[in-house]
Amino acid sequence: MPGSICDVLPAAAALLGAPGAVDKLGLADWIGGTDQIDRVAVVLVDGLGWHLLAELAGSAPLLASVLAGQAGRLTELTCTFPSTTPTSLVSLGTGAQPGEHGILGFTLNVPGTDRVINHILWRDDPPHAEWQPLPTWFGRLNKAGVSARAVLPAAFMGSGLTDSAYRGAEFRPTQPTDDNAQKVADELHAAPGLVYGYTPALDTAAHAFGVGSSRWHEAAAQVDTLLTRLVAALPPTAALLVTADHGGFNVPPDARVDLDTDPRLAAGVRVVAGEPRVRYLHTEPGAAADVQAAWSEVLGGRAHIYSREQAVATGMFGPVNPAHLARIGDVVAVCTGDTAVLATGHEPPESARLIGFHGAATPAEMAIPLIAFKSPAAAH
Repeated sequence: MPGSICDVLPAAAALLGAPGAVDKLGLADWIGGTDQIDRVAVVLVDGLGWHLLAELAGSAPLLASVLAGQAGRLTELTCTFPSTTPTSLVSLGTGAQPGEHGILGFTLNVPGTDRVINHILWRDDPPHAEWQPLPTWFGRLNKAGVSARAVLPAAFMGSGLTDSAYRGAEFRPTQPTDDNAQKVADELHAAPGLVYGYTPALDTAAHAFGVGSSRWHEAAAQVDTLLTRLVAALPPTAALLVTADHGGFNVPPDARVDLDTDPRLAAGVRVVAGEPRVRYLHTEPGAAADVQAAWSEVLGGRAHIYSREQAVATGMFGPVNPAHLARIGDVVAVCTGDTAVLATGHEPPESARLIGFHGAATPAEMAIPLIAFKSPAAAH
């Protein structure tokens, strides 16, 4: 079994000598232990799926050299389920499975209401620490006296997702005109500890223009330049860990189903949440069995259709805190193949115009890389 996104920050913390941190990924064996390393940068490249590395290598010389075994150390990991950014970022930050931290999808129904929370847009309601109660590794490191800083866009400051994923970090807000590579490098040089950075460019291009598009390759080149500059700027006692939150692929028009234009799929459904590859259906009283049966019939062979209890029993969310159970739909539809279930009556029109998708449990969506780099100066 490959390691998990949940293992990345504990392994980084172990390199930094933090109490209670375990390096399940064997990073110390390759990078060197706490006697050689006193600062670690972790950069998450949104959408850098394991299976996409070969496709983008033509636009990304550093990543091509990693694939060829000429630079860094490449390991395959898996993200958590659903394979979506909010869920993965909080699994990275807390080291916990989605069933434990409660950020169980891109959008979720707030139990006891008809409201759907979009985790990207979430600000104050529900209260951050109630909706996501677990501490993060950023907070744990800072409490242990190891500086943990997050270099993030100023627009992210104060959001529910930022607090859920990075609670307890020392924030270093950036502006759109700032040089992100330089900001992360400056933080690494300023003081020992953990420095975290994030770039959305590749995922944004995949959604809007498609994996393999010219705009996607341009984004890959930008990411590669950022990483190349960071590797070159690493202090002698620093390591760089690059990982991702999910992969993805293009969904063709004929693989799209719209639950809001098919009365068989809409019947008995009260609230729709999740995202196109994983749908959480909260049903009218007494309708759950009928909804599960209808969806199984209409989407037979294109999705696994579970009751909430069946979905939890698969273990795909990890152990589920009973307080989070009601956030999962009464019926859960997990798409297979390249199917996507749109909800044009419930979601903004731009959702249906996306080309690249992710969220479900296929290897193309779940497999992510972990690339470790040592400082070029360390060899001298």
